[in-house]
Amino acid sequence: MWREAASQAFGGTEFQDPAQEAALVAAEELLGGRLPAELRKLLLETNGVIGHSGVDTVWSIGQIIEQNLSFRTDASLAGLYMPFDPLLFFGDNGGGDQFAFVQSPERPDIFVWEHETDSRRWVAGHLKEYLERSLREGGDEWYQ
Repeated sequence: MWREAASQAFGGTEFQDPAQEAALVAAEELLGGRLPAELRKLLLETNGVIGHSGVDTVWSIGQIIEQNLSFRTDASLAGLYMPFDPLLFFGDNGGGDQFAFVQSPERPDIFVWEHETDSRRWVAGHLKEYLERSLREGGDEWYQ
C-alpha cells in the first residue's frame, strides 16, 4: 500500500528493503515510546523512501533512531532550540528542515521543523498526505 501510494505521487520514488519487526521493537525501546502506527506499517513495507533528487523523504529505522537520539541528547542543540522530546523526526527536505510526528500529545499530523528559525508548523494531516504532497511536488515549496 505504501509503495503504491508513493509511486503514484512520484514515479521515480526509490524504496529500501523492509525493516525487520525486531528493529522496530528495538527502536521503540531506545526512543522510549511506540512508533506511530502509519510509520510502523510503512517501515515494514520499505525501510526508507527516497524522493526527488535523492532526498530521504522517509528515513530508515536506523536513521530515525540516530537523528532522534542526537536531537534529544545534544547539549549544544538544547541551548539553541526549543525541546525536541515531543517530536519523532522521520524525514527531511535535503536542506536541513526535518519532518516529524508529535508524540506528546500523540496525533497523526506531520509537522516541519525549520532549522533556521526553530519554527514547527503543521504540513499534513497524516503520513499518506505527507508522502503524496512531498513526492508529487518535491523541493521546499510544497510546505512553505
